[in-house]
Amino acid sequence: MLRFWFDRRVRSAVWQTAILAAFLAAVAWLTANTLDNLARRGIQTGFGFLTRPARFPISEGFLAYEPTQTYLRAFAVGLLNTVYVSVLAIAAAMVIGFFIGLARRSLNPLVRGVAASFVEAMRNTPLVVQLLFWYAVLTIGLPSPRAALEPAPGLFLSLRGLFFPWPVLNGWEIPGWIALAAAALSVGAAWFRRTAARVQIPPPRVIAVGGLGLAAASAWAVGATVSFDRPALQGFNFTGGATLTPEFMALMLGLVLYTSAFIAEIVRSGIDAVPKGQWEAARSLGLREPRILWLVILPQAVRLMVPPMTSQFLNVVKNTTLALAVGYPDFASVMATTINQTGQAIEGVLILMAVYLVVSLSVSTLMNGYNKRIMLVTR
Repeated sequence: MLRFWFDRRVRSAVWQTAILAAFLAAVAWLTANTLDNLARRGIQTGFGFLTRPARFPISEGFLAYEPTQTYLRAFAVGLLNTVYVSVLAIAAAMVIGFFIGLARRSLNPLVRGVAASFVEAMRNTPLVVQLLFWYAVLTIGLPSPRAALEPAPGLFLSLRGLFFPWPVLNGWEIPGWIALAAAALSVGAAWFRRTAARVQIPPPRVIAVGGLGLAAASAWAVGATVSFDRPALQGFNFTGGATLTPEFMALMLGLVLYTSAFIAEIVRSGIDAVPKGQWEAARSLGLREPRILWLVILPQAVRLMVPPMTSQFLNVVKNTTLALAVGYPDFASVMATTINQTGQAIEGVLILMAVYLVVSLSVSTLMNGYNKRIMLVTR
């Protein structure tokens, strides 16, 4: 017996088993104690509430929803809103952050100073404060619908939101499916040509152009038309067209401007990290500065930008939970209302953590895959 104990591997296995058993025992005791306390207070446990009617409205969403539908349906509406806001905020912050990052390297002191002031102001103030600021500006600083601003024909801005014309497609079902199929075939062709280079198939752009041409021809054949639904003032508010609510605009402004400040610094530092010899070598070939930046510097800088950019993307996803501060119905907001109604905080928080974990891991997996694809392979 003592001979086994003096074996390092056996001793390590015994200690690890003991620690795991102690951890599981602590979890079991905590779970049993929690369930017992909840039962004494008359609070239900379990996930049966998911199939009960939610009985609260959701102001906006892409899925059709009525308060008589289940909590599960309400969660789906909130989750889709979270993904929608995250994707839009990431895309807009990437564009704005890229140009601010370039402005940070400008030789013009005014441009460089303005860009630096923006970065320092945005990243050194709490995001929730920025969200409340933009929400106050949009709801207090703007006029009522009867005195709405009209910066362009058909475009109205008031404290009820931004109203603008929206295209209405008639007879575009078949051309739309053809265009969608052409896009899918183009993506498939690009992937197939990359993985099986010896197989001769048409280039993706040929498939895309051919598919769009076929879609346009079918639209002409079936007589498809495009009209615009324009907003009009009726009573106390506008009707028709499309609307961006003050809650959505405040959330987007806060997320985009806050994140773009960090992305600008990532872009600036990534470009600065490329050796100066790369600039000098490109200049010696007669290339101009913009072409040097696009053709020589950025392809090398992107490899350095991807890891910190992944962290910023994950931050955007997690920061959407602050939508609760301005009343936008994202997933966290819907879950908070659910917890208030059902009292099942543990189950609600567990679902909230699981959903954000899955979304964040999906973003991380995609970005890690892209990073692996573009990274330099060295010995």
